[in-house]
Amino acid sequence: MITIYKIIAAAVIVTFISFSSLGLITRHNRELAVPSFAGMTINEAAAAAEKASLRIRITDSVYIKNMERGTVYKQKPEAGKKVKKNRHIMLTINSISPRMVKMPSVTGYSLRQARAVLASQHLRIGKLTYVEDMATNNVLEQKYMGREISSGTPIESEAEIELVLGLNTTDTLTYIPDIKGMTLLPARDAVYENSLNIGRMLFDESVTDYSDSVSAYAYRTIPEACDTLPVKMGTFIDIYFTKDQTKLAEESKSRKEK
Repeated sequence: MITIYKIIAAAVIVTFISFSSLGLITRHNRELAVPSFAGMTINEAAAAAEKASLRIRITDSVYIKNMERGTVYKQKPEAGKKVKKNRHIMLTINSISPRMVKMPSVTGYSLRQARAVLASQHLRIGKLTYVEDMATNNVLEQKYMGREISSGTPIESEAEIELVLGLNTTDTLTYIPDIKGMTLLPARDAVYENSLNIGRMLFDESVTDYSDSVSAYAYRTIPEACDTLPVKMGTFIDIYFTKDQTKLAEESKSRKEK
């Protein structure tokens, strides 16, 4: 009888140890929430990863003009995702050295043609200045930082090129497009495509870093979008951006009630 009790006791102990070990293993392999590394330097990201029991690996780089050089632009998995301890987080950083391109010649082109040529060289449209001329939206001058720039001149990619455009007195009006729901780059393109200028780009509290600003949605413009009341070409408009979907819905509802 004593032997049987000893066997039962031993079985209970083994079972207890097994379940305890299983618990330890489960906790060891528990999933961790990935922190956000956006905007961090490599050293800062490495320190944050170590603190979170994770690892980082630089897998790619891009060049973004308005973002601090050498900082984290994008990560995979994204912040908030659940992963195992010691998982590698793949990072894309903003290149330390700017990418240089050659300035093309867009003088004599239409605004639409100039946009396409500049985009092919990884350059962007900047301020549009209109002067009286026989042909509306004909490019008369191309400038960079207020000075005329010749074709072939080396320039950083993503630089904004200012255009001086013709404006026939019989063809001076355009309309403010509805860009609600567009992210930053398509919204910019839509504004310039309609011969307008961007005044201020305003981001609410839901936008905390550069990555957020690129993926945020336009939810309001001043003046408001309208396809019946024209404005003069070159008019400046302010654009409001958010990542809060409820603001988009509220703005749509408000416009419908007007």
